[in-house]
Amino acid sequence: MVAGALAALVHVAPDASAHASHAAGAAAVSCAGSNTISFSPGLSLTARRTRIGGDGAYTCLSSDPALRSGVSSISGGGWNGCFFSDATTVERITWNTGEQTTVVYRLGNVQQVAGHAVVLVVGRVVKGKFTGHTVASPGLQLTFDPLQCVSRGGVELITGPSTLVIV
Repeated sequence: MVAGALAALVHVAPDASAHASHAAGAAAVSCAGSNTISFSPGLSLTARRTRIGGDGAYTCLSSDPALRSGVSSISGGGWNGCFFSDATTVERITWNTGEQTTVVYRLGNVQQVAGHAVVLVVGRVVKGKFTGHTVASPGLQLTFDPLQCVSRGGVELITGPSTLVIV
């Protein structure tokens, strides 16, 4: 199900200004890396208002041959639980070229499955390099103890592989 949703989301057409700036259907950037995301308070069985923080690091292929990697800081908040997410998250990426990109993710899905957080977020670049482009960032972050969803503190930290696709 997540793979099907990702395929549909990655093919979302960016707005006309972004479309003019890159070849139709080609990803401007495709990255693989890892993210560490914290939730405060931790994710539980029922959704509650949470703050989100974290960071990421990526190795990339890009339509700009000089762009090869990036690091990011992640912040945001909203209603989140182990089986529900309704949050807005901002990822600020600094590329190896020194350029920056700010992505706002308004569509997100975080599901706890067998002790793993399956994450799929979709957003748009609102500032910097690739402004106006659509972004999809799926990943499988590890929750080392799946019973944390029912614990008093909940799931406070997830970490693991992630991808970043800017179309």
